[in-house]
Amino acid sequence: MTINLPLQAPSAAGLIWQVTRNEQAKTPAEREAILADPGFGNHFTDHMVDICWSEKGGWHRPRVSPYGPISLDPAAAVLHYAQEIFEGMKAYRHADGSIHTFRPYENAARMQRSARRMALPELPSEIFIESLQRIIAVDADWVPSAPETSLYLRPFMFAKEAFLGVRPAKKVNYYVIASPAGAYFPGGVEPVNIWLSTQYARAGKGGTGAAKTGGNYASSLLPQAEAYEKGCQQVAFLDDEGNLEELGGMNIVLVKRDGTLVTPESDSILEGITRDSILQLATDRGHVVERRAVPLDEWRSGAASGEIVGAFACGTAAVVVPIGRLLGTDFEIVHAGAEASALALSLRQELTDIQYGRIEDRHGWLTRLDA
Repeated sequence: MTINLPLQAPSAAGLIWQVTRNEQAKTPAEREAILADPGFGNHFTDHMVDICWSEKGGWHRPRVSPYGPISLDPAAAVLHYAQEIFEGMKAYRHADGSIHTFRPYENAARMQRSARRMALPELPSEIFIESLQRIIAVDADWVPSAPETSLYLRPFMFAKEAFLGVRPAKKVNYYVIASPAGAYFPGGVEPVNIWLSTQYARAGKGGTGAAKTGGNYASSLLPQAEAYEKGCQQVAFLDDEGNLEELGGMNIVLVKRDGTLVTPESDSILEGITRDSILQLATDRGHVVERRAVPLDEWRSGAASGEIVGAFACGTAAVVVPIGRLLGTDFEIVHAGAEASALALSLRQELTDIQYGRIEDRHGWLTRLDA
């Protein structure tokens, strides 16, 4: 069934949405069985968002369609030149049944920065937000209500034009898909072990490190496999000057003895929205936060002297997780102290309490999607 609906609120783009309901949607019983044990990224909702862009027509033809395969010409630019970007965020069901997401305007702005770097069109923030509202409008029942569960939202954009010349594509598509996510740590949050990769780099100076593009993640897969072989759950990268960058998919924060939090900053690191939120909450508590280049040697010597008492990683999926060990080819840093882990877990609890509406949202970070 296809119906044409006007915008819920007028936008600068003046787009008219077409909604096609999925006639093969999961039954309530099938959906509930999935929501009982969704895992992460294993199942997808019944619908997806699709908006076209062309050099001549701009953003047009916004649609909500049944979830399913995307048809691509074999010469589509994304398949040859990797011109694509994505975002990751969550929708949370509150105790009153309402559905909210966390700092979506920051995701919209980061996607615009990623698009600029990858020579893709910048999606206006109001269309980005509405695309999230539109998928929730048809798939709200997929937002789970069990503790620490959520609906993971994946907006993404890629070059769809069929050509083999090396230039920015003149035809692009933007999509949103959604996947129910279970509790990331069903047995409780435990410290993770990190393998330090010195042979491989995630991104270079002046490269695409600050863009949320698939190539950055592809470059981390081989060293991530190496980390698994070393008994580690994640891999950490350095820049060409020996400074810490980030993990394969998370940011790093070091905890000093006096409570100061130190996090790497450079133009080759993805600006983490979860990290920024955690650091704001720490600042609210009176912690000093330093964003700067962090040499690996500073972590090693600080851990040895007791100046650095712990570390944690943060990102959308896991939120916050303490780092128990950093393992290198010829050294090991062990953080066995409880104080830094307690701080990390306390900040994690505060952030998730805001996301799920359990405490006051002092910073105005939540946006309701089902209203």
